[in-house]
Amino acid sequence: MSSFLPQEIIRKKRDGEALDDGAIRRMVTGIADGSVSEGQIGAFTMAVYLNGMTNNEQAVLTHAMTHSGRILDWSGTALDGPIVDKHSTGGVGDKVSLILAPIVAACGAFVPMISGRGLGHSGGTLDKLQAIPGYNATPSLDDFMLITRDVGCSIIGQTGELAPADRRLYAIRDVTATVESFPLITASILSKKLAAGLESLVMDVKFGSGAFMTDAGKARALAENIVAVAGESGLPTRAVLTDMNQVLGRTAGNALEIVETINFLKGTDREARLEECTLALAAEMLLLAGISADQAAGRAKAREALENGKAAEIFARMVSAHGGANDLMEAPDKYLAKAPVIRPVTLGKSGYVSAMDTRAMGMVVVDLGGGRRRADDEIDAAVGLSAVAGIGDETGPDVPLAMVHARDDESAEKAVAAIIEAVTIVPTAQDAPDPSPVIGEIISA
Repeated sequence: MSSFLPQEIIRKKRDGEALDDGAIRRMVTGIADGSVSEGQIGAFTMAVYLNGMTNNEQAVLTHAMTHSGRILDWSGTALDGPIVDKHSTGGVGDKVSLILAPIVAACGAFVPMISGRGLGHSGGTLDKLQAIPGYNATPSLDDFMLITRDVGCSIIGQTGELAPADRRLYAIRDVTATVESFPLITASILSKKLAAGLESLVMDVKFGSGAFMTDAGKARALAENIVAVAGESGLPTRAVLTDMNQVLGRTAGNALEIVETINFLKGTDREARLEECTLALAAEMLLLAGISADQAAGRAKAREALENGKAAEIFARMVSAHGGANDLMEAPDKYLAKAPVIRPVTLGKSGYVSAMDTRAMGMVVVDLGGGRRRADDEIDAAVGLSAVAGIGDETGPDVPLAMVHARDDESAEKAVAAIIEAVTIVPTAQDAPDPSPVIGEIISA
């Protein structure tokens, strides 16, 4: 290691050369132990961004990052089912993980889910869970494993013990305009999933105006890359391309999305696109985990877990195991924060929604205080949007585009104006396009 020169590895990748396995491992070790400087990490990430990596290089990078910290060993926990997870590239109103993990657990799998916080226009699963008073999203890894074993699923925040090289690498990527690099995205996602001891993974790769990858072709390319590298890394993976050209579900904002999750699980309100996205992902997870023989059987099992109440029961048990209230499902209003100002977004004339700038809708939530512009920003769990109209829906003086939940009148008025600007209205239903299917392609090895 005394002759290790990060600049030589950087030079080779800068010049478009493939790196040998040892060079990649030495670079990752240096990133994890601090011997590679921030400037060198930035140069390395830019070289990878500009010149890419072969599948073998990506697999070696993923393996090295996985082994930079602890790897969960489930062999001593006596699990009687497969270990599977889902990862989403993020979107506006995406509360799928909160519903999906209990459904899949109810079908006999174990779902140890490590989720992220929101940054930018896309809300984070972790922030939504932390809208529940008492929910401990940072238990020890041993407690995380015990909850997963006893309940069937557990959703926690990212931890420095798993793939610590990724934490430092991602922080540098975030400030050097290299976040979008396919090899670095792939290694970041897969290293954490492999470190969590998964046996299979389903990717939800979103595209459209509310996704980080707006172009469907680029989203497909990323999905194909992740599936290929995951296969080389020994993790069976399938990817589902999902549409994010409108808010998913009817809410965006942390406490509001918990309410929608509870209503969905209890069967009192299931928005059609959210239901289709959740059931499709559940079917893929159950198929890949070997619980179902095909997608139709997986979908039927997932629906049964919803209809018989078992998924709702598991969600309630998970919340309780993490320190939340035992009766959250029965009395969410007793615990979840509410905004003092609720304002309808109405138009002076009737029409139909024909298009939506979904990213702008997400930024409305951020501006209300429900998201982050910087990683250290505080979140207001109460604010956000509810009753959000979808493409093709009617709107007018008596039918709001959405309900704004705000901390004060001024921020509410700004949100109303921004939503009106973000949504395109046409005069008749015939002028409005049919909504795009929420499920696009399914990518498998």
